[in-house]
Amino acid sequence: MPLYEFDCQSCGTFEKFRSMSEASKPMLCPTCQAEAKRVYSVAGLIMTPQSLRTRIDQSAEPRIVNRSEVKHSHTHKHHHNHHHDHSRPWMIGH
Repeated sequence: MPLYEFDCQSCGTFEKFRSMSEASKPMLCPTCQAEAKRVYSVAGLIMTPQSLRTRIDQSAEPRIVNRSEVKHSHTHKHHHNHHHDHSRPWMIGH
């Protein structure tokens, strides 16, 4: 049986095993017996580092970066000798 997450407005979230046929039905909160709605979240099908899982679990928001910070962080320049055929401007040389 799959594990589903539910949200009670007064007690918070909780998890319960339910059959797939009952997955979208509301459930009673085990603490206060109020109706709790199912929380739809992304399945954890890929392996993520523990630090990333912790940030996601804590609902940590990403840091906002401005353009000047990005310009200073990219000091490595790429030097490639691409051959550009000017008779075919739609082609990108590699």
